[in-house]
Amino acid sequence: MSAILLVEQVLNGLQLGVMLFLMAAGLTLVFGVMGLINLAHGSLYMVGAFAAALVADATGSFLLGLAAALAAAAAAGAIVELVVIRRLYDRDHLDQVLATFALILIFSEGTRWAFGSFPLYLDTPAWLSGPIRLPGGIDYPRYRLFLIAVGLAVAGALFWLIRRTRLGIRIRAGEADREMIAALGVDIGKLYTLVFALGAALAGLAGALVGAIQSVQVGMGEPVLILAFVVIVIGGIGSIEGALVGALLVGLTDTLGGVLLPAAFRLVMDGSAAASAGSAVASMAVYALMAAVLFWRPKGLFG
Repeated sequence: MSAILLVEQVLNGLQLGVMLFLMAAGLTLVFGVMGLINLAHGSLYMVGAFAAALVADATGSFLLGLAAALAAAAAAGAIVELVVIRRLYDRDHLDQVLATFALILIFSEGTRWAFGSFPLYLDTPAWLSGPIRLPGGIDYPRYRLFLIAVGLAVAGALFWLIRRTRLGIRIRAGEADREMIAALGVDIGKLYTLVFALGAALAGLAGALVGAIQSVQVGMGEPVLILAFVVIVIGGIGSIEGALVGALLVGLTDTLGGVLLPAAFRLVMDGSAAASAGSAVASMAVYALMAAVLFWRPKGLFG
């Protein structure tokens, strides 16, 4: 494999990783603060993608589409928390799983009823189209670099929020002892709604950003949700740092495995068999990574 192709695949892995971080950060916040397993997180990713596609198509502005994705996903998350999730905090995890799985079906069928089964498309603006020349003579899509930059900027802002603000202090205290901060006068209901809406907004932003390189369609959030759960298991439940490290590891493993493993199998078998075997093993590489991390650190890297 040439050095240029390897660098391109590393950048692709970073882009996938930062998008997974936006999904996993919301999941790990919600579970860490509320102790809630939210299977409907992928549906909020889909809400953000549809909101961005509709607003960008109506206004011609990609940035307005991103703003609409944040607002729509946060609003949907707040409504879901107030109407459904609030009744699940004192229930066991099986009830939470069943209720949030029902939300997946409601969101999917509601979206199909409103917009049909055909995919929508979110066009990238002219200033983000085309390749950009990187050092070493590598031409890489400008939009994918934009995704990496946005994801890292959001990660930095989230670390600052958690570590340097009064809200972040309350969130960390809520992870440690929610009964105590409630006794100290913090409105735990408002805190839960805010955290859930924040996690939903991050998922919606990820959906909008990815929607420009994939189609926006019903059910697009479920495959990403599975990888997001893998990320928080690897990184450690409740850890933002773990979500970032885990997301980058998963992104790089998934991307590089899809390229390097078929090439490795070609050394010992013919082309078609190598491609088939390499693809099969590459699809399992992320889960093998998770198993290895859990064997070494059962609570995850930062658990």
